[in-house]
Amino acid sequence: DKMLKGKKVSIIGGGNMGEVITGGIISGNLVSTDTLMIADALKDRLNYLKEKYQVRIEKNNKKAVKFADIIILAVKPQNIGEVLEEISGDIDKTKLIVSIAAGIPTKFIEGYLKKGIHVIRVMPNTPALIGEGAAALARGINATEDDLAAARQIFDSVGITVIVNEELMDAVTGLSGSGPAYVFIIIEALSDAGVKMGLARDISLQLAAQTLVGAAKLCLKGDKHPAQLKDMVTSPGGTTIAGIKALEDGGLRGTLMSAVEAATLRSKELGGSK
Repeated sequence: DKMLKGKKVSIIGGGNMGEVITGGIISGNLVSTDTLMIADALKDRLNYLKEKYQVRIEKNNKKAVKFADIIILAVKPQNIGEVLEEISGDIDKTKLIVSIAAGIPTKFIEGYLKKGIHVIRVMPNTPALIGEGAAALARGINATEDDLAAARQIFDSVGITVIVNEELMDAVTGLSGSGPAYVFIIIEALSDAGVKMGLARDISLQLAAQTLVGAAKLCLKGDKHPAQLKDMVTSPGGTTIAGIKALEDGGLRGTLMSAVEAATLRSKELGGSK
């Protein structure tokens, strides 16, 4: 619980995820606001973040790196090479680099840095925006268990975390990284179905979304397998089994599995160019 105490943190990139991480660090009381800095090229964005979170701000990425013990790279994948080239001379073995750039391997990051630099790769997802994220973490070749624990503490503040070997990060991208989009489609379809059956749109959407929230929490907080939970709702000859039959006829399971597989393979393709 004290991995970040006494550490200075800089977040390079003040976009949505940069702000989410800032909010998590502050709400979790992981470091004080005077030891937390955000760097971004947009002055208006920096002023907004300073006013909202009372953190330090900096337009110069190199100064942000010099300030911190832990540097979080919250920049777009297409920009990470340019950013690494700019800051590489100011990073030494005393600093930890945490990257959330999707599809960017640790070896790509390490290739811009001096030998022996500690790097952690993280794949978060958008529900972190409301503190319900799912993030997977993988160590670079030089990162230690303490580095991993420090990075995990940060992302635990905006959801749950798991540790995986880096070769599985594409599967994580296909499942939890892209997964919220699959769920939004399911919610939209259920809502449309409710409207088709006569429910008002706002009521139908509320019921659909909350049904997924409640079902997900039963999976996470209970001790039963999803199949057991499904059986609890499914009475002989009842409404649920009739609905399940329609889902099986439509190939829902296979379609969702294919979606995760397709997204995973695409992630591998994109990562292969780095």
